[in-house]
Amino acid sequence: MAKKSWIARETKRRKLVAKYAEKRRKLKAAGDYEGLQKLPRNASPVRLNNRCALTGRSRAYMRKFGISRIVFREMALAGKIPGVKKASW
Repeated sequence: MAKKSWIARETKRRKLVAKYAEKRRKLKAAGDYEGLQKLPRNASPVRLNNRCALTGRSRAYMRKFGISRIVFREMALAGKIPGVKKASW
């Protein structure tokens, strides 16, 4: 489990990116790079980091499901993810 502060920091960044998305788009279209620099650093979508929705783990994140590989495996074996079953041959 990731530290609560890391998870909170990431959610705060996501809110800032959403808040400034329209303003950022307009400034980029106008070519006003000085105005872009005055925006908060965390308002840039590049600074976002994908994290597991359940544990907050940043590594081994599966984008399609929004969770880490470890949680994915546990949920798949428990039958909690529809359409996913263990391969055997």
